Amino acid sequence: MQLMAEAEKRVKGSHSFLRGLFGGNTRVEEACEMYTRAANMFKIAKNWSAAGNAFCQAAKLHMQLQSKHDSATSFVDAGNAYKKADPQEAINCLNAAIDIYTDMGRFTIAAKHHITIAEIYEAELVDIEKAIAHYEQAADYYKGEESNRQVLAGGMDVLPHHSLPGMDCSSANKCLLKVAAYAAQLEQYQKAIEIYEQVGTNTMDNPLLKYSAKEYFFKAALCHFIVDELNAKLALEKYEEMFPAFTDSRECKLLKKLLEAHEEQNSEAYTEAVKEFDSISRLDQWLTTMLLRIKKSIQGEGDGDLK
Repeated sequence: MQLMAEAEKRVKGSHSFLRGLFGGNTRVEEACEMYTRAANMFKIAKNWSAAGNAFCQAAKLHMQLQSKHDSATSFVDAGNAYKKADPQEAINCLNAAIDIYTDMGRFTIAAKHHITIAEIYEAELVDIEKAIAHYEQAADYYKGEESNRQVLAGGMDVLPHHSLPGMDCSSANKCLLKVAAYAAQLEQYQKAIEIYEQVGTNTMDNPLLKYSAKEYFFKAALCHFIVDELNAKLALEKYEEMFPAFTDSRECKLLKKLLEAHEEQNSEAYTEAVKEFDSISRLDQWLTTMLLRIKKSIQGEGDGDLK
């Protein structure tokens, strides 16, 4: 394409000795602009790989010009274009953008792109371990930004930050809940329990979020249950003590019925309790999987279902 060829010519021209002395940077800036224009034209034509490549070239030139922010933006544009054609290349470009943003101290933006990478690993490359790692990194960055904001707020005459629904805190929780769900699916129950308990504890005192706390304690208890029935009983007692509103929830009542059925090795009572719960609150795939794993530990239920 003519624009790409012209951009390459400008870049080569900027390397000559005399050009370096007189206006080499101007030619690099012009080349940057041409690559970006070419990339946008490729996007219109839905030629995603070519668009990604052109944005990537622009990003490298921005870096050469010490324009870090423009370079990161172009790497993100490249990643978004490659997402439609080459997921691995999209990840490489987004990682390059993340490196620049973290170097600039822009951790909230970096976290957002870690989530995008995690989603590519989930949906396109089906590598759950890597998706987990990027969700964890995003959560760390969000939590770090939240702590910084609390320190800043502490030095001012304002409401303490925990009395506000912290955006970064809630973003961190969303990432952590993804990690917990996948950890449980991969049978990393202790990791899942720690996260569900942590997020449950964080949300139970927040008037806007406390309704969700019962769900997190419910999921933590199910993970305990899969590992050991006694642990699940003890955990349930602890959650009721910590969060009295949990006792009246349908989730808590279900857990008590399931524990009783499991103790009696009564698979019919177990199934009946699950069906009754499902008739009011539809079970999602994750809950169905966990409840089936528990049911299989009832004698004679090697390949049981919930019907």
